Amino acid sequence: MSSQSHKMSGPHVPCSSSTSSKTAVEEIELTARFSEQMAQLCMSYDYSDVTFIVENEKLPAHRVILAARSEYFRALLYGGLSESTQNEIHLKIPLKAFKALLKYIYSGNMSLAQMKEENILDTLGLANQYGFTDLEIAISDYLRQVLSLNNVCAILDAAKLFALEGLTSVCHYFLDRNAEAILQHETFKSLSQDAICSLLSRDSFFAPEVQIFQAVHDWCNFNSEVGNIEAVVSKVRFSLMTLEQLLHVVRPSGILDPDHLLDAIAEKTASKLLPYRGALWPEENVACNKFNSRTIQGELRSALLDGDTISYDMEKGYTRHSISENNDNQQGIIVELGKLFIINHIKILLWDRDTRCYSYYVEVSVNQTNWDRVVDHTDYYCRSWQYLYFPSRAVRYIRLMGTHNTVNKVFHVVALEAMFTEKTTPVVNGIMAPSYNVATVDRSATVVEGVSRTRNVLLNGDVKNYDWDSGYTCHQLGSGVILIQLGQPYWIGSLRLLLWDCDDRSYSFYIESSTNLKQWDMIVDKRKDLLKSWQHFVFDPRVVVYIKIVGTHNTANEIFHCVHFECPSQDPKFLKSDARDGLLSLALAASNGNNGNNAGEAGLLALEMYAMGAGGAAGGLAAVLEPQPSTSRESTVSTRELVD
Repeated sequence: MSSQSHKMSGPHVPCSSSTSSKTAVEEIELTARFSEQMAQLCMSYDYSDVTFIVENEKLPAHRVILAARSEYFRALLYGGLSESTQNEIHLKIPLKAFKALLKYIYSGNMSLAQMKEENILDTLGLANQYGFTDLEIAISDYLRQVLSLNNVCAILDAAKLFALEGLTSVCHYFLDRNAEAILQHETFKSLSQDAICSLLSRDSFFAPEVQIFQAVHDWCNFNSEVGNIEAVVSKVRFSLMTLEQLLHVVRPSGILDPDHLLDAIAEKTASKLLPYRGALWPEENVACNKFNSRTIQGELRSALLDGDTISYDMEKGYTRHSISENNDNQQGIIVELGKLFIINHIKILLWDRDTRCYSYYVEVSVNQTNWDRVVDHTDYYCRSWQYLYFPSRAVRYIRLMGTHNTVNKVFHVVALEAMFTEKTTPVVNGIMAPSYNVATVDRSATVVEGVSRTRNVLLNGDVKNYDWDSGYTCHQLGSGVILIQLGQPYWIGSLRLLLWDCDDRSYSFYIESSTNLKQWDMIVDKRKDLLKSWQHFVFDPRVVVYIKIVGTHNTANEIFHCVHFECPSQDPKFLKSDARDGLLSLALAASNGNNGNNAGEAGLLALEMYAMGAGGAAGGLAAVLEPQPSTSRESTVSTRELVD
């Protein structure tokens, strides 16, 4: 007996089963069988304790299953309502949709491909009503895949009704791309007032305005019982129509009273800022042959939009124009897009096979009569790739006007791209205010002065591979500097550098910034300090093109060594606070009232974001608007700390 007890209490040793087979036995997965068996109870009188009556048809169900699957049914059947004690419950909902929902409740499955579209939309409504979020998302994803001209209006109505923002956006995007076709489709008249108003309000719903008016006129006749027809008519942009269309199409319809018709004519003839519509192709360059865009002004026009950003030299591969003293009389380089497009980003490649720099501005227009300047870099030296952002707008023509070349009197542009992007960068006073490092070769930055074995090693991002002989940029103390040029002007309020730290030496230095190599501002002064390794600095934000680092002391020798430079600072310990500082600078620029049109949206957004970030701190938004003291703070961390 004791022997048996000993054997039973000892460690278990498997005889022949492997570890993998043991694991397989431990985890039993029979959900498919469970779902199949549960589905057999769906609409079955077996064990049923409640009956739903829908469109006069009785559907047996089981309270506990419904309550376990839905908060709505739990409250309805067990929440103390009158239905809690009723054996039969009347529901005024679509029968086929409710049957599909019951099958989903019992089995977790639903075959949308076997259902008619109207039943799918009804089921979507029930999923929304009864709180089946996963089903709601799944049906929405399916509808996105089957969008067509025949069903998009019905799907948009459902998406608006159930506040499905994702599905609404997909429908809007589809309708933007098929605007002219949907205006002539019979289903357009069935759109709800809310859906048609939201659609017509979009700048990207791009079609001839007279066609939009005719479709709205038909909608009004079809929906004459709608109480507020004027709300729909007001979404038509009558000022975009020709005088002939206003007089011979709109006026005879009687849909617009004479006063509003005269207002539209007055706006059309007097206003320079009409509410233009434009095609929207997010994240895609529309200044190319695919979209029938072309260069209509400038010398050697064919090169600008050919997409070749590699094969250019002194003789070929660029478009140019002569720079004169009076640029107002110049036509510059003009690109005509294939049609009106909504854009907010232009990228241009200035000729950069030597060290020359350019100054320029960019204007846009819809008709070549009224031009709006969206970028003005006439006071700054720029080189290579230029990344330009401005508030989104409808554009047909883009004009590049060179105002200065440090070598000669010709403005050379290798490539131009134009697009709408969601990945924008804030703008202050027309100058980009990035949160990412722009002191990189990819962003067209370069080291103008400084000694190194490898060109631009200071900006290559390598903070590990440096030693006594390489991996750093240096200058002799007392003569020389390290001078960095950014690719274009930026609104900068922080920087970080890595001092050479392979031994215990310390450095003293100062840093200045400039926009023109003539006037310099001291932004960091550490001439009286002995610093090592990583250094992070924050200063009053300003426009920066050039950064000059001047070493004044080295405890080991007469050379100042710097391994890495970046701006804005990307120190992970300070990125969050730097982001707040960036919002503060944008907020202050907005509150000072001296920011240009391009800065307004970013500045006001920063005010809101900063106030939200303050999170109830004393003073709230008022504290943001108060004059802020000048700040300069720094920190030191070791290279090994960063690498680890």
